Amino acid sequence: MASSKIFPTPDSGSPSTTTGTTPGPGVFELGGTVTIPRLGFGAMQLPGRWSGPAGDTAKAVAVARRAVELGARYIDTAAFYFSPTHRANDLLREALFPYPPDVTIATKVGPLRDETGEMYAEARPDQLRGEVERNLEDLGVDTLDLVHLRVGRLGGGAAEPIGERFAVLAALREEGLIRQLGVSNVTSGQLAEARSIAPVAAVQNRFGVLDQTDAALVDECADAGIAYMPFFALGGGHTDLCEQNLRKVSERHGATVHQVAIAWGLARSPSIVQIPGTASLAHLEENMAAGRLVLDEDDMALLGRRG
Repeated sequence: MASSKIFPTPDSGSPSTTTGTTPGPGVFELGGTVTIPRLGFGAMQLPGRWSGPAGDTAKAVAVARRAVELGARYIDTAAFYFSPTHRANDLLREALFPYPPDVTIATKVGPLRDETGEMYAEARPDQLRGEVERNLEDLGVDTLDLVHLRVGRLGGGAAEPIGERFAVLAALREEGLIRQLGVSNVTSGQLAEARSIAPVAAVQNRFGVLDQTDAALVDECADAGIAYMPFFALGGGHTDLCEQNLRKVSERHGATVHQVAIAWGLARSPSIVQIPGTASLAHLEENMAAGRLVLDEDDMALLGRRG
């Protein structure tokens, strides 16, 4: 049986968390029902790299626990986040089960990934229940807090209809297996299609200070009260955070470029919930400290809008 774990709340007064006198990332009402800080944690890197050395269980568990201690109350994961030696869901369960009642754990279904790491196909409608049940079993819960339908690959999902697949998740929500629904890697049209079937609480697409192609959808989500959770906000996918103005802002604040990238997203839109991922305790501390970094109008103007 897992031992109980006590994690401080985000306003506990710890030097690394938000207090009444320290700027913080703010909160978002997810689906209008759950309040979460706008700086969470992504679990994708916890299992280790596919072609690198074997993942370190103790280190990954420590990172997940520390993320919650530092105030992360939204954790992003997926059953298809795994390496040859570890799976993100297993590591989260070992680290956090029984889960603190104020922690929301979101997952994704859609891509089918084989044991070589290749995402070889997207799940058909009749396969989605099995993918949801796999996440339920891995995490050891009866209901998933939020499930995204992930569309396509890193380059963006094709514009084909997603209604049949999303309707399966909506039915599972009605059964009580899912509390809230999201979509990932989608276009505005696909989001509208999903919203015509069931409420959408969150969108997870690629967006960051150096890749603002999805800017219109960020604003659309803000207008609709939908959380927008960027992936690759810290320059993943072969994008290096080395742009000159980004470095100028980081030097002005005595911060790292990664901290500025996180803070920029928080300032860019009230709908953005940042979910930076790492398997390093040092990087985790750095990422979570970015929630206290306040960019001014000059900073935002220098970084500009692109896309």
